Amino acid sequence: MIVIPAIDLKDGECVRLRQGEMEDATVFSDDPVATAEHWLRQGAKRLHLVDLNGAFAGNPVNAEAVNAIARQFPKFPVQIGGGIRDLKTIEWYLDAGVTWTIIGTAAVKNPKLVKEACREFEGHIIVGLDAKDGLVATEGWAEVSDVQATELAKQFQDCGVSSIVYTDIARDGMMQGVNVEATLDMARAVQIPIIASGGVSSIEDIRELLEAREIYGAITGRAIYEDKLDLREAQKLCDEWDK
Repeated sequence: MIVIPAIDLKDGECVRLRQGEMEDATVFSDDPVATAEHWLRQGAKRLHLVDLNGAFAGNPVNAEAVNAIARQFPKFPVQIGGGIRDLKTIEWYLDAGVTWTIIGTAAVKNPKLVKEACREFEGHIIVGLDAKDGLVATEGWAEVSDVQATELAKQFQDCGVSSIVYTDIARDGMMQGVNVEATLDMARAVQIPIIASGGVSSIEDIRELLEAREIYGAITGRAIYEDKLDLREAQKLCDEWDK
């Protein structure tokens, strides 16, 4: 399993939100490139970037910061989500050096886009499914649909999605622990690698996910910024577990 540090971008700064509320943001850095370098030095194997403004606007807003990170670390795997709603945006990010683009809201409202993107950009598409009580949330979590996250995931089973980032938004930024049960339900519903997100806040959360044995990765944000979780220690535990 890999532990993936999150860099959430709002107005060009690195922030963390609580339950996706833009008004409840904590700024951790005004230098996204320096933040990326910090996590690389701490042993990160990939980065998870989110354009928070873009998620609400429906188009990239912090693309300049994303581009700067990809340009500074051209050999380092980066995944980006937030405001990716068409093939043109995906192509732009991939051309800029990003490894994977994450389709979230558009995957719910336009599942055909995911299939088209997988054909056009094979191996570079991740689906982001954010859920509250098992129901998919969209538009930067501002809207909760009546679609079960596991049922939506099944639609992408055979189209070539690289992985699914599954976020329990009730846990995100709250430091309350990861929802292992819901994440496992997702992992067992599809044959697609699942990356856990939301509430990953301690080494015990990492251990629980490892013990589940069906989770590919875990994204963590606030916990590593507030020194509640040591990224290097967490990844070392994963590496030892996988031996």
